[in-house]
Amino acid sequence: MKTLPIESYQSLKKNAEIIERDPHGEKVLMLANGHYLKLFRRKRLISSAAWYPYAQRFVDNAKALEERGIPCPRVVKLFRVSEIARDGVEYEPLPGSTLRDLVQSGLSKVRLAELKHQFNVFVRTLHDRGIYFRSLHLNNVVLTPEGKLGLIDLSDIRVHRGSLSRFWRRRNLRRLEGIPSERDWIDYPLILG
Repeated sequence: MKTLPIESYQSLKKNAEIIERDPHGEKVLMLANGHYLKLFRRKRLISSAAWYPYAQRFVDNAKALEERGIPCPRVVKLFRVSEIARDGVEYEPLPGSTLRDLVQSGLSKVRLAELKHQFNVFVRTLHDRGIYFRSLHLNNVVLTPEGKLGLIDLSDIRVHRGSLSRFWRRRNLRRLEGIPSERDWIDYPLILG
């Protein structure tokens, strides 16, 4: 991973809008050029992040999705800023609207039913292509201007070599099952096969 000097990092984030922060600092910024910058920190001294950093996982997950034909953000660069103990990924956002935003915009019943079906076909496709997405919910799935569904928030993906088993498919739906407003989006026979 390339080291970015603190001066270059500060120049990169100049005039950026903070999208997300936590008690430890900035997490996601929208840069002046329209790209996003996601910052990662190692949370524990002894962690798998010591040899496989979270930022590298994000980049690897983006590559795996791209290889499988799943729309996702395009990585621009990966770097480490030693002075602030953070790794960063600059990426182009996936254009479109999240499904949650679309639902809240007040879709017709017909359009909502079409979108639910498209979502279930998409989840089935993810599983058939070996993608286990731990953060599966409507705010992490984007409808692109071309009418395709894609993923954002790529940190929580596990890539399997082959199609997911029924066990892993059902396990992947637990997050959605726990969100009352999104539970009815699951078409079990279609997703589980």
